[in-house]
Amino acid sequence: MTENKVLVAMSGGVDSSVAAYLLKERGYGCVGVTMKLYGNEDAGMESDAPCCSQESADTARGVARALGIPYYVFNFAPDFKKEVVGKFIETYRAGGTPNPCIDCNRRIKFGKLLLRAREMDIGRVATGHYAVIERDESAGRYILKKSADKAKDQSYVLYAMTQEQLERVLFPLGPYRKTDIRAIAASLGLANAHRRESQDICFVSDGDYAGFIERYTGQACEPGLFTDTGGNELGRHKGLIRYTVGQRRGLGLARGERLYVRSKDAAANTVTLCPEEGLYAKALCASDFNWLSCEPPSGSVRAKAKLRYRHEEQWAVAERASPDTVRIEFDKPQRAIAKGQAVVLYSEDVVLGGGTIM
Repeated sequence: MTENKVLVAMSGGVDSSVAAYLLKERGYGCVGVTMKLYGNEDAGMESDAPCCSQESADTARGVARALGIPYYVFNFAPDFKKEVVGKFIETYRAGGTPNPCIDCNRRIKFGKLLLRAREMDIGRVATGHYAVIERDESAGRYILKKSADKAKDQSYVLYAMTQEQLERVLFPLGPYRKTDIRAIAASLGLANAHRRESQDICFVSDGDYAGFIERYTGQACEPGLFTDTGGNELGRHKGLIRYTVGQRRGLGLARGERLYVRSKDAAANTVTLCPEEGLYAKALCASDFNWLSCEPPSGSVRAKAKLRYRHEEQWAVAERASPDTVRIEFDKPQRAIAKGQAVVLYSEDVVLGGGTIM
């Protein structure tokens, strides 16, 4: 494969556009590509949705033309539908809280796209993620680290990468801050220099996950019971997928005390509620755990753990419970630990690994 050629994933946003520019400046032979992951009609969205729209592809194509690099559109919609959207729906229906960005990175961006690059005799793939990949020669492996811009750091959603992927992937934005990237784009006269960012899941731009699932599947979610931790009936809920762990608003219950969603039982179709203090737990187990920047430890590891993308890391002790399962105990109880979300372990700026909360 041609190692100095790189396939750059270009969404039409400022980050991926500047990533292509920076790599070209470093002497790489860049090829721009937009991944078509779904049609707006598939997701039941309006035609002006900010991701995967014709406008986004046209913007990416225009940037590629301005940079003087080839540009293609790859249709990964069938894979995305099966491996990202399908899992998203399945996890919600099972009572979990999914993170489809992790699955998209794992299966599509650094799975299917890397395979396509090999077919094109292109040695590397690059994206506009804010993260850093380094080679640890003493350990003989690659490590994933946080970006310079801690407010934009995306290492949390990249924990599932493999050593082979880290070897072949480039994150040119890692050393930069978002303000730097916008300034570079403005200096180049790029039309997307000040384009707004999408804050929601790309295929659910309005944030209505339950509505999306019902439209996508054509099936209404079944109402059930709210219960307390003792199993006593408190009222009726409007469908399991309409609630998340820690939620208080929108329950539709008129009671004297504030109640929050503590857990969901898909088999019984019940949502368990509790007072604020009932949301806290000191330990969790995570499955499908990927030790990324280090070998699986033989004993316990003291590290900081992150439970959600915007969660502040907390000190904890992690220990393998089985070959792919890890038990994590926090120094202090944590609020609203949600099944289906990712927990990621850090040693300072280095991602040790992560898994799915059970």
